[in-house]
Amino acid sequence: MDTLRDLWHGYAVHETGTRNNPADALSAIEAASDQKTLDEARVAFLGKKGRLTAASAAMKDLPNEEKPAYGQALNVARSAVTTAIDGKLAQLQEQADQKSVEGIDLTLPPRELLEGGLHPLTLIKDRAIQILRRMGFALADGPEIETEYHCFDALNTPDDHPARNEKDTFYFDSGKLLRTHTSSVQIRTMEKATPPVRIIAPGSAYRRDEIDATHLSVFNQLEGLFVAEDVKLGDLKGTLEYFLRALFGDKTEVRFRPHFFPFTEPSFEIDVKLHVKGQAPKWIEVAGCGMVDPAVFTSLTASRGDDLFDPERVTGFAFGMGLDRLAMIQWGIKDIRQLIDNDTRFLKQFS
Repeated sequence: MDTLRDLWHGYAVHETGTRNNPADALSAIEAASDQKTLDEARVAFLGKKGRLTAASAAMKDLPNEEKPAYGQALNVARSAVTTAIDGKLAQLQEQADQKSVEGIDLTLPPRELLEGGLHPLTLIKDRAIQILRRMGFALADGPEIETEYHCFDALNTPDDHPARNEKDTFYFDSGKLLRTHTSSVQIRTMEKATPPVRIIAPGSAYRRDEIDATHLSVFNQLEGLFVAEDVKLGDLKGTLEYFLRALFGDKTEVRFRPHFFPFTEPSFEIDVKLHVKGQAPKWIEVAGCGMVDPAVFTSLTASRGDDLFDPERVTGFAFGMGLDRLAMIQWGIKDIRQLIDNDTRFLKQFS
């Protein structure tokens, strides 16, 4: 019973309701001058090897008739110590808060609150989506980790095409890859949809490009697809001319140059004339486009097992553009790396 008497005498309350001389635990807690010493006191009395823990372990050696009173005393002691620790912690925190504002002149004017804003890539993406949504295009999405089939095979890309080389594309050991364009979203959409299909697919793309003033290994694309009966080249031209003039201004000059892409035929690159104050106007490439190659529809028809995308029934056009390039044109940004440097001196221009 000596342990029980010590415990009761040190931590509990007498039957008269008055507290005895301060116990060691309460004294140690009250004497704590910072959170470190307070935590040391907590460990000394409540920790795995603490005095209260040891006292709890001793209960198994007591006669059964003494265990209820002993357990009650333990609970009273543990509650008293825990309450004291919580109170002391609040007191120390209040003292620290008061000390942290000492010497501050509350009459001084406050610092200017900085205003946040959207990143230029977000601004140009939102604007491009807004224009194309008004033209009837729906948003579509797909995985960034892709299969070779969706990224290359289904898009009529031959095995010896440079884009399929490990020097140009990020491959995983599993054989999957980081998509090199968001055209894979077009294939995934057509695998499940029924014509007509009119979608845009904004998102990240990845290529093993050397990072310089005009190239990044991770960039942002926006691609579009329209498939229906009797879609013509004039529909493609009118759509993109309207889009670019809505984005850059009614007087924007646009030109189409013949090009080659495996998944479109005929194919074109699109340039707009860039006007920078103090410099001669110059043409700059902004997008690639073309009529969907019938081979893409033929492959899709075979994988679907129906004739909804039979090239004898439907035609379509596709286009893709880099949002990073559009942002550079929109705001006259000369180095694409500024879009990822997170330099607030640069970014605050857009807030």
